[in-house]
Amino acid sequence: MAAHKSCISALPLAQPSQLLTHNLTPDPKTPSVAVFRNEVATTSPSLQRRARLLSSEAHFSYVAPFPVPFPYDIEPPSPTDDADGTEQTSYVEKWLAAREPRVAQPPAVPNANLVKFTAEVSDNLGPVELLGVAETTLRDCVPHLDVGDAFTILGTPSLVTDDGEEITDGTESAIAARKDLMDVLSGRAVLMSDSFAPWSVRYSGHQFGTWAGQLGDGRATSILVTPHPQSPDTTFELQLKGSADGLAVTRSSIREYLCSEAMQALGIPTTRALALISLPSVPVLREKVESACVLTRVAPSFLRIGSFEALSPPQNVFLFGGGQQAANWDALRTLGLWVAGSVLKLPEVVEAKEKPAPWGQALVLEVARRNARMVAGWQAYGFMHGVINTDNVSVLGLTIDYGPFAFMDLFDPYHICNHTDSEGRYAYRSQPTNILFAIRSLHAALAPLIGAELALGHAVPAGWAEGASKEDIDAWRTQGMDALQEQLESVTLTETAVKYAELMRKRLALRRTEPTDESTVVRPLLDLMSTHKLDFHSTFRSLTAFRPGMATSELDVFIERIFAQSPDAGRIDPARAREELRAWLSVFAARIEREADEWASGGDMDAQRAREARASNPRFVLRQWVLEEVIAKVEKDAVRGRKVLAKVLHMASNPFEAWGGEDAEEGEKLDAEEEEERRFCGIGASGMLGFQCSCSS
Repeated sequence: MAAHKSCISALPLAQPSQLLTHNLTPDPKTPSVAVFRNEVATTSPSLQRRARLLSSEAHFSYVAPFPVPFPYDIEPPSPTDDADGTEQTSYVEKWLAAREPRVAQPPAVPNANLVKFTAEVSDNLGPVELLGVAETTLRDCVPHLDVGDAFTILGTPSLVTDDGEEITDGTESAIAARKDLMDVLSGRAVLMSDSFAPWSVRYSGHQFGTWAGQLGDGRATSILVTPHPQSPDTTFELQLKGSADGLAVTRSSIREYLCSEAMQALGIPTTRALALISLPSVPVLREKVESACVLTRVAPSFLRIGSFEALSPPQNVFLFGGGQQAANWDALRTLGLWVAGSVLKLPEVVEAKEKPAPWGQALVLEVARRNARMVAGWQAYGFMHGVINTDNVSVLGLTIDYGPFAFMDLFDPYHICNHTDSEGRYAYRSQPTNILFAIRSLHAALAPLIGAELALGHAVPAGWAEGASKEDIDAWRTQGMDALQEQLESVTLTETAVKYAELMRKRLALRRTEPTDESTVVRPLLDLMSTHKLDFHSTFRSLTAFRPGMATSELDVFIERIFAQSPDAGRIDPARAREELRAWLSVFAARIEREADEWASGGDMDAQRAREARASNPRFVLRQWVLEEVIAKVEKDAVRGRKVLAKVLHMASNPFEAWGGEDAEEGEKLDAEEEEERRFCGIGASGMLGFQCSCSS
């Protein structure tokens, strides 16, 4: 049954028990929605527009989107009228207040949960352009959202664009729904009520292995939490990235928009991307001046390991610059209970009766399992995150905060995708180690609470550390670390290895587990790719056509086809390469034949294997050169470029299809669109292989 659709202003709001802002502690400067709306936004809006340390008990602060160029272009009063500077300060507050969303608009529907608020003055935005809406996220997360005629005005997805397509607006109601969407998702309008307002969370973190203290999410603002219409217990949080003080640019927003859905299609846990809105008149300074862009991303929760570190920072660590509050043990308990019960839904909390069971160890182990499975997916599909700081590691085990990411080209286990990472901390081969580092950081943050639970024999109550001495806390910390350390590492490493092995068997269309698969099949294949500079993804896609019974001449052609897909074929020792690949294929053939009984009797095992392998090995990969070309097209001409963007999103969301006439007979004529699809499925120019991005990407 199709869900009833509502414009974004009329979407249902989650129940208070499902809202982070109703269950965690706000910044004392914005203690309630009423104070935030009626006092802060009116008389002291600069409070939410400057970096500051929140009080130690706070988990979040109410804050409205504010996509305004910085530094703000405010003309101060004349010096003669403001001898003591008080008028200048007051004028800044007035200027900001006029641009805060404080004017209520008529409700979208009668009895709507939320009201849309806009600013008195909106000279900061200029035109707002819709660049994309992700159908996959709309389908999976918010099927009840009416986007109006958004897809009509975006045009037909196509790599071959022209001016021939006539774009016409939809009905009056469709136009209204689309404009409502653009208002809210661009940040120029805000949904609020007497008890709900947008917020940003507080977190700290280790960056490149060094403790950085409190960071906070000045770049992302959560604007809505809505239940899924078919599963009211499942809620999705909508968050605007690049709508607040940390503006984002078109380039980085396109990268995350596309990659979020590419990862989802590959089966790797990830935050999702819903929409992309350009603010072409809002300048942002990076390596050069670029235009602003707002990405709407969606997830059940955006809480991170750094959220826990903010409340229980590491001990005896020198902090250079920045700042960090002292530990707050009750705030740590409150956050932990919320994550364990409402986010992870652990039975220790969900099924608790009169005396809840200890949940600290269960929380750490569940976060470890989820992130272990996630990083196994990264390794199996050659994805490199680039910045696995603890503030970029989700408690849900979702890939989050896409920056200088990349998918592997020519296989190199030492590849570094982030040119800011001069020491190679986050190189491809080191990703599992860095996830383990993050999990250890979570364990360290929760260790005192875990130790106290062990001492009590049940979950810690409110005020559990009141009156405890430093020696008491240290003893609990030691006990909490000792009790879980070995199990934590074992669980993390085992879950990673098991999931990785499962995914690699799937990529090789193997149905049965053999203990020697890693040492005799998987690792030798990767070593061969590394030694002979073979492309990671096209090699796997080529192997989907391998059959154990290939004749010698047919096998020769097959081998040459694999080598031909690498632009660095000239660096390969041809004789050695052929010999080593032939030897590996012989081992692989024997491995396939040993499990012939796993396939349907009387069927064509080769055909069955090929179908399964093609459903696990992408034909289309979101390579760096593809991203750079799409970004360039959108930046040059948004109207044409967004059609290309939509087509690439569709390909990324359906990566296993035979794009570009993959199965066409040799010499068969392809149309122009298929020719471009084929090009986009290629490895690209050699100059883009191993292309590195910066953290600002």
